Amino acid sequence: MAENNFMRISLNDVHFFGHHGIYEEEKILGNTFIVNLYVDLIPAENIIKNISETIDYVTLFELVKARMAIPTPLLETIVTELAETILKDFTLVHTVFVKITKSQVAIHTLQGNMSVAITRTK
Repeated sequence: MAENNFMRISLNDVHFFGHHGIYEEEKILGNTFIVNLYVDLIPAENIIKNISETIDYVTLFELVKARMAIPTPLLETIVTELAETILKDFTLVHTVFVKITKSQVAIHTLQGNMSVAITRTK
């Protein structure tokens, strides 16, 4: 199907506090994580008039919020699980992109942050 037939639903720069990481310091102190997520879908109707014809961003947010609450050593695990869950649970979704940015990195000489991202397609 042509690219212009897709609709994109996004969560942009959504902040969560969590205890993700492999280092004890990260597990104890926690960190702020910024999630960016989008799903591309082919709408059920040409003009969407009902929430059942699209993906509710509140539902996506609640799914991400629940997953971010579970302490996990690797962000790679979280992005993969979120992408797989969204593709499985939302039949309209064609492509999902998930990026998680760790605000504070446990490298004292690094100024900036780090991210892990994944794109999955049906």
